[in-house]
Amino acid sequence: MEEKSLAKLKRVARDKKYDPKPFIARIDQLSQEKNFSMRYVGIESGLDHQALRRLKAGNRPDMMYCILLADFFDINPNELLQLARWPTLKAFDIQRASAENLPPEAVDVALDIAKIPDPGTRKQVAEAVRVLLKKYFVA
Repeated sequence: MEEKSLAKLKRVARDKKYDPKPFIARIDQLSQEKNFSMRYVGIESGLDHQALRRLKAGNRPDMMYCILLADFFDINPNELLQLARWPTLKAFDIQRASAENLPPEAVDVALDIAKIPDPGTRKQVAEAVRVLLKKYFVA
């Protein structure tokens, strides 16, 4: 199967309807967890001080904004790219635990969880897996 180029994927994504609510909700959630103002987040993430105001007004963030915000909040950029309806990037596929030489079935579960588009649901599923592991396998 032939892979489409990033440029083509971006053109297709640009034509999709963008709903800013999920993106804004996630940025608000991350900001509230750390007790950061929108101005602080914008400036410290490398955006101009009005960038988040424009995003909250419904403007779609470009891909670089998503990457800079994800870096600032220490989350996978693909999460914000998905919420902004951009194509995800292979460079940001799960890498955190790769040095731990995880068994293939653990990687498969992690990849399945990563495919859940809603961040809240994804977090709940991950927490449920942890509860099961703790209850049955971790001393």
